[in-house]
Amino acid sequence: MEKVPSLHISKPSPKTSWFNRVYTLVYLIDIFSLVYRHCCNLMIYRSPAFTCHTILLLVADIVLALLWITKQAFFINPVRRQVFPENLSQVVAKESDYPGLDVFVCTADPFKEPPIGVLNTVLSVLAYEYPTDKLSVYVSDDGGSQLTLFAFIEAAKFAKHWLPFCKKYNIMDRSPEVYFGNDYSSNLFPETNEIQGMYKSMKAKIQGVVDQVPFDQLIKDAPSSIKAHFNKWSPEFTRHQHRTIIQVLLKNNQDKDVTGNYMPNLIYLAREKNIGTPHHFKAGALNTLIRVSNVLTNAPIFLVLDCDMYSNDPKTPLRTLCYFMDPGMDPKLAFVQFPQRFHNINRYDTYGAELDPEMRICTEGMDGLGGTMFMGSGGFFRRQALLEKPTDQCGIRDETNEPGDVLALAHRVASCMYEVNTKWGSEIGFRYGVLTEDIYTGFHLQCLGWKSVICNPTRAAFLGHMPIALKDFLSQSNRWYLGLLQAGLSKYSPLTYGFKFLNPFQAICYANLYFRAFWSIPIIIYAFLPQLALLNSVPLFPKVLDPWCLLYIFLFLGAYGNEYVDYVAAGSDFKKWWNSQRMWLIMGSSSWACAIFSWLLTYLNMSALDFNVTSKVSDIEKKERYEKGIFEFGVELPLLLPINVAAIINLFAFLIGIKQVLMNNRRLEEMFVQLFIAGFVVVNSWPIYEGMVLRSDKGRMPTKITLQSFSIALVIYLVFRLSF
Repeated sequence: MEKVPSLHISKPSPKTSWFNRVYTLVYLIDIFSLVYRHCCNLMIYRSPAFTCHTILLLVADIVLALLWITKQAFFINPVRRQVFPENLSQVVAKESDYPGLDVFVCTADPFKEPPIGVLNTVLSVLAYEYPTDKLSVYVSDDGGSQLTLFAFIEAAKFAKHWLPFCKKYNIMDRSPEVYFGNDYSSNLFPETNEIQGMYKSMKAKIQGVVDQVPFDQLIKDAPSSIKAHFNKWSPEFTRHQHRTIIQVLLKNNQDKDVTGNYMPNLIYLAREKNIGTPHHFKAGALNTLIRVSNVLTNAPIFLVLDCDMYSNDPKTPLRTLCYFMDPGMDPKLAFVQFPQRFHNINRYDTYGAELDPEMRICTEGMDGLGGTMFMGSGGFFRRQALLEKPTDQCGIRDETNEPGDVLALAHRVASCMYEVNTKWGSEIGFRYGVLTEDIYTGFHLQCLGWKSVICNPTRAAFLGHMPIALKDFLSQSNRWYLGLLQAGLSKYSPLTYGFKFLNPFQAICYANLYFRAFWSIPIIIYAFLPQLALLNSVPLFPKVLDPWCLLYIFLFLGAYGNEYVDYVAAGSDFKKWWNSQRMWLIMGSSSWACAIFSWLLTYLNMSALDFNVTSKVSDIEKKERYEKGIFEFGVELPLLLPINVAAIINLFAFLIGIKQVLMNNRRLEEMFVQLFIAGFVVVNSWPIYEGMVLRSDKGRMPTKITLQSFSIALVIYLVFRLSF
């Protein structure tokens, strides 16, 4: 019998080496030793202040220890996978046997998520190297914007030229903005200038509508074929209150490109919204997409994609099939996750947004334990995993030839009342109740016995857009970690519910992800307590020559050194690593702490869940500053206050500590650790000082925030002076 060729293989990650095991054991022993020292100090009563300081340090170190210990679960059995799409033809006889693929692209606000960027994402997946009769792309417009629909009407016209151009010349960058933005002169094809001219014309037309032209007037002057698309908009229509709109812009058995080949399906969807009915943010939009696509195309596999995350590899679906169609793969494979990578990160990675080493450790580690997490974008799902009773329909059926009105049924399943008294959001589809529906849903699927894998090709499958302003980055981080806390502290906590159904180490991995906001506790304690003690000439740590001091040094150097090695192994450099650890400190003192506070308010019913779309818009000056590695402050954001206060207190503590040492050399031995911590924070806070004092551009720290920060720092100093 002829052997079936492999479509993919997996092998242990280098992180399972004996050196890493030994290092982990030694580091764990030192952590327990440090906790033991704190406990011994508590047994020696000196003063109420000393006891309070010791308890705070004990709490900080216990949280650090728990988060570090849970992180080790990622290193139990990490695996790396490799796919062989060239072998697909030996497993699947012909392309017509490929499963159908639906692509879900979600957008919500044309002013925060410019239509040009969204349509570039859609065009890049429409141009996939996949049978067009098997491919359907759905655009979910949660804002119900005429601007977005207009942009996609124009995109559908342009796609009839763009798709055959890409496939004829085997172009890899199938986002027009990316392709025409690159230096392609060496690959100039006969049609390139013509296609580029068409793209520029389309882009200018859409941008003109967004920026200047009154849309009602544009529609009034448009041909009747265009007007027909917008007849459902009325004066009462708002983004929060409107009926369902479904427009089939391209139909794979009718519309052809300029070469005479059929196009993939392109469907626009704006689900019904009612102010009095919960719409459950992105999870609700995805569940509506599942139901509507179930009626219209019902592909066995669907891809969830953020509107700013364009396809960077047209053969990505074939890589996915190497898992779903591998005879040796677990039939309970629910989804294949591709890592999130970003195209607009500068060479310094100023905000530590790349996260490549961190994500590689997490995803590969969880993959070896039963399944990686779903990241919200770049995940190919088996439809059956999210549905109770999948149906058998396929293809957009012509309602004139089918019994009943299929589009009417699609409108019905997109209504805001359809889910009432159903299992949608609880047992079917993407789960509701938290802001991070992605990882929460993946966790639930794995608890039901489904599996998942990470596919990490050398060339990124998708490239997204990260915020280039600190305010957007902090706000996004706050939303993510609030959502993770909601999941971790719910009845579906990995520490309770997860341990019943998952590999225990996989449940611990989820616990580490869910509770990362608690990093803020040790960060805030170490950002303020040693410095305030230094200002009041109170030593908190062992003297330099004390053996216990060596323990602190080893723990600090071991943690930072190990992380740096991970960055280097991932192909990164010192500058990116430094910026990443600095952002860890910044987020720990601001957005993560705010996430805990927001969760508490939500738990006490003093606040309601809200989902703010992260802006993808940036001006030229802001981009120029970002490319130079300059922090972008610019607005009066409350999240900046704790960062500034910590920077100010550490600076004054460091200067006063230096003065004390110069006046009395003996103080250096007992104050060295506190001086080092303060100095370390000062070095990391240089962009903060620069923004407060040295800069005059629009991205500088707002004067009001600076003055408020100095006032708060002074109050904290005066209050704590009484306690020392």
